[in-house]
Amino acid sequence: MRNNGSDVLLTAIAPIVWGSTYIVTTQFLPDFSPISVAMLRALPAGLLLLLIVRQLPRGIWWLRTFVLGALNISIFLSMLFVAAYRLPGGVAGTVAAVQPLFAVFLARLLLSSPIRPLSIVAALVGIAGVALLVLTPRAALDPIGIAAGLAGAASMAVGNILTRKWQPPVSLLTFTAWQLTAGGVLLVPVVLAFAPHLPAPTAVNLAGLAWLGLIGAALTYVLWFRGIAKLDSSVVSPLLFISPLTAVILGWTFLGQTLSPIQLAGVGFVIGSIWLSQRPAR
Repeated sequence: MRNNGSDVLLTAIAPIVWGSTYIVTTQFLPDFSPISVAMLRALPAGLLLLLIVRQLPRGIWWLRTFVLGALNISIFLSMLFVAAYRLPGGVAGTVAAVQPLFAVFLARLLLSSPIRPLSIVAALVGIAGVALLVLTPRAALDPIGIAAGLAGAASMAVGNILTRKWQPPVSLLTFTAWQLTAGGVLLVPVVLAFAPHLPAPTAVNLAGLAWLGLIGAALTYVLWFRGIAKLDSSVVSPLLFISPLTAVILGWTFLGQTLSPIQLAGVGFVIGSIWLSQRPAR
């Protein structure tokens, strides 16, 4: 499959925006529970898109939509926000950086895709680069946060591969609306059971939720699923390395965090990993 540069760039917008999740969560939504933020990010965005497309799944796509909604939205976002609240943003991003490596082997298992040695090398270089970026001596390694980050990475890897395998019979906007709504609906009973008391939202909270829902979910998932449909999984997954890189840059820009020479070397590793992943198979 030949890679189109514009397709890659459009797909890369999603992890760039997702990299802002950590700073928005901690600075705009400090009093919300992770599961509540996950639901409030997915469900309103999904319902808004559903009102626009006005189309529901049919037949087997009801089941597939809820399976994909659980993997790509419910589980992934819940684990993402648990990691975001319990770990520094960069550390959470480092844990999530194993997703491209998961994707290489899952694509072989579920899609019979060949395992490209270059894809494995690119994934390992990317993980090393993200580690250099964020694993400073002051980094807090909370076990629950790390476990949540790994679970979220695995869930999204399986969801992305199944998305490519099943190829929805509708537009990307409709497909995104289905998944966000299904994922949000699945989170409602969990929120009612474990976090029923939401704080009264302030203007800052609403701004954070609007960014996470409208831009960080409705827009970015459309672009991400478009990339999955048009590009090989070995090309799409490494783009997730951009997310922790964005988190570190935002922390440096807005929170006064410093960038050491080792971290700058990590930037080079991440960029090199993404470049390697885009090399055509021979």
